[in-house]
Amino acid sequence: MKKVLYIKANPKPDSESNTFKLSNEFIEEYRKKNPGDEIIVLDLYKENIRPLDNEMITNMFSGVKDEVYEYAKLFASADKYVIAAPMWNLSIPAILKVYFDYVSYVGIAFKYTDQGAVGLLSDKGKKAIHIVSRGGAYSEGPAADYEMGDKYIRTILGFFGIYDIKTLALELTNVLQGEELEKVTHRSYEEGRRMAREF
Repeated sequence: MKKVLYIKANPKPDSESNTFKLSNEFIEEYRKKNPGDEIIVLDLYKENIRPLDNEMITNMFSGVKDEVYEYAKLFASADKYVIAAPMWNLSIPAILKVYFDYVSYVGIAFKYTDQGAVGLLSDKGKKAIHIVSRGGAYSEGPAADYEMGDKYIRTILGFFGIYDIKTLALELTNVLQGEELEKVTHRSYEEGRRMAREF
């Protein structure tokens, strides 16, 4: 049995979020294919994730088992990660960055060595998928260089030693309308279900 951590980073309800509609399609198909796996839903806004303060940072380096420690341990214990986060202002919602600040925990996600920082999750066979909706076209073409969210997620997970990372993107949600938007949305759902069966 695998443990899947479904990380949600959007204040919108599922019914109003293009990202969550797509990620829920993925999760439902995954659940059908892997009925024995444990899926833990971590809605960052409902968790009331807040930026690290001085006390929290001090605790991270002194071994105090506070809420940040518990989030880091939960993250490290997962086998698979489904990160549902829309593109906001060319990157990810700030709350997701704060969450990564939590789980970037020395001794849990990485360690320092004479050769520099080394990820501690590399030998666990972990994998991740970033599910994202974007108002424009950022996967390729002239705007691709402006896309920072997916790049950050891949970089920070790689820092932990997680390299098997996929992206499922629904784009042009602020450009297309009516039938055209329905078509690209339908295609993204189909692709999401296909990827879920292989995840």
